[in-house]
Amino acid sequence: MSAFRRGFFCIGLSYASNLGRLSGALVRRQAMKIPTVIRKNWISLSAIGGLCAVPFSQKQDNLSHEALVRRASSLVTDSTNTFLSQTTLALVDSFTQYVKTIHTLVTLHKHYVASGSKLTPSEEDSVWQVIVRQRQEVSDLREDCKRFESNWMMAINLSKLAAETAYNAGADQASVTAQTSLQVAQSHVNQIRQLFMEAEKKLKESKAEDSQRIKLPAAMEEEDIPEAYLRED
Repeated sequence: MSAFRRGFFCIGLSYASNLGRLSGALVRRQAMKIPTVIRKNWISLSAIGGLCAVPFSQKQDNLSHEALVRRASSLVTDSTNTFLSQTTLALVDSFTQYVKTIHTLVTLHKHYVASGSKLTPSEEDSVWQVIVRQRQEVSDLREDCKRFESNWMMAINLSKLAAETAYNAGADQASVTAQTSLQVAQSHVNQIRQLFMEAEKKLKESKAEDSQRIKLPAAMEEEDIPEAYLRED
């Protein structure tokens, strides 16, 4: 029985192989029957021994190739403008939040340094824990700014390329729109970047991000106890 199953399995493999070769030959013969003009508009891809054909988009509404290229370049500029708009909004928001958080940390640290020695241990600990959390938030927001800025730079480069492509394709209006979007985005980011740099400078000068915790003086009652009372009888 085992020998019979192996023989049957080999026959099945041979049949499948012959069937695959026969199908491939039939597809090739049928493809050769397609007129040459039509065959040139197809991309033939070999995938696992089969024939996969993807047709090019045909001309629509009797438009010329130049008109279709202009239309396509306009669609590209629309997409890049949307991408640029969203990445600009994300970057401006992240910069704004980062600047606000820095100002909060600097103000809190300044108050802590000025009055830390006057605080009770529990008050000092509470304020210090808030400073620690604020430092972590500044660090997290800084990473967000780097990530969004990388996306924004990619959007800027894509928009420049799309504007140039549209201009070369004769889509002047699309090119002008893309260039205007670029100027507006760069203007917004430059304004908030100035505030970003000023906040970074203030943070560095205040040392609010890397200062050490204040050491409170020993309790007064321990300092005022005479040495004689500390001796054992």
